[in-house]
Amino acid sequence: MVHVLSSRVLLRPGDPDASREFYGRTLALPVYREFGTGPERGTVYFLGGGFLEVPGRSEAAPSQTLQLWMQVEDCAAAHEELAGRGAHVLRPPVQEPWGLIEMWIADPDGHRIVLTEVPAEHPLRYRP
Repeated sequence: MVHVLSSRVLLRPGDPDASREFYGRTLALPVYREFGTGPERGTVYFLGGGFLEVPGRSEAAPSQTLQLWMQVEDCAAAHEELAGRGAHVLRPPVQEPWGLIEMWIADPDGHRIVLTEVPAEHPLRYRP
């Protein structure tokens, strides 16, 4: 068995400054650490129980197979806050048939991010 001590998602954006603005200011993720210097410097953000590292730059188009999932306490409040900060909202909060409340946003490169609220009555939180 592999004993994983920590993990993180690495994201190489087309425009590192725009991504730092989005993740650091729009989403207001707290910084875990920064490294390097200049426009290609790397930033690692806390991402709940994991990390999101934004190092360097990529000339490649973003992959549609990468999506970030973030659980929030209140999707409606997150929607209001993020829309007010200029986030690109792809879809406002909707209660899905499976009971979760989800909204979708995109980062500056177009990576899709789902913000999910698990309602108190949902089976993920409640056991009879």
